[in-house]
Amino acid sequence: MTTLPARTLRQIVGAPSTPAPLDKAVLVLIDLQREYTDGALRLSGVDAAVERAAELLELARANGVPVIHIVHHTAAGAPVFDPTGPLAEILPAVAPRDGEPVIVKKLANAFAGTELQTVARDSGRTEMIVAGFMTHNCVSSTARSAVDHGWRVTVVASATATRDLPDGRGGVVPAADTQRGVLTGLSDSLAVVVEDAGAWEKIPSLPRGEG
Repeated sequence: MTTLPARTLRQIVGAPSTPAPLDKAVLVLIDLQREYTDGALRLSGVDAAVERAAELLELARANGVPVIHIVHHTAAGAPVFDPTGPLAEILPAVAPRDGEPVIVKKLANAFAGTELQTVARDSGRTEMIVAGFMTHNCVSSTARSAVDHGWRVTVVASATATRDLPDGRGGVVPAADTQRGVLTGLSDSLAVVVEDAGAWEKIPSLPRGEG
């Protein structure tokens, strides 16, 4: 049997492999909250991921990309994402500026039960850049839903993170394995996956903001 070289479905059908043009994109930052740095859900490599997210945010702002911040809230007094406590706060490095909407979600998919689709469409953009936490849960769910809602999606890998997870059979799946698997799945048919904000520096037609 001949073994064919590994190719994504996107490669097979000839889908574009370049990240979203900044002049056509909206940036959605998902759940960049203290729960993931200081709470019960601290993620593997989270500090570096926050730095990469901050760089991505800086790139977006410098080039006039609309930014939408997503936060997850549960019930007051809940073990995680208690909206009345400090751990639900957005991290200072990626804090919203005036005019940048903050959308509260209750489910993993940031489109579910929220105004995300309306706010994003009102920006006049057609492509969506996604980053945030956790890769296997809210990032994956939102990226998949974005495709269903008609967006072409770019996921910035190093600006996402996850954690070690029980495998349901008494073992543990390392965060790095989950991270790689989820991003691989997204890149197969649903999204362009790039490493970091530097991906846009490789595009000759990158629009330059005045900072």
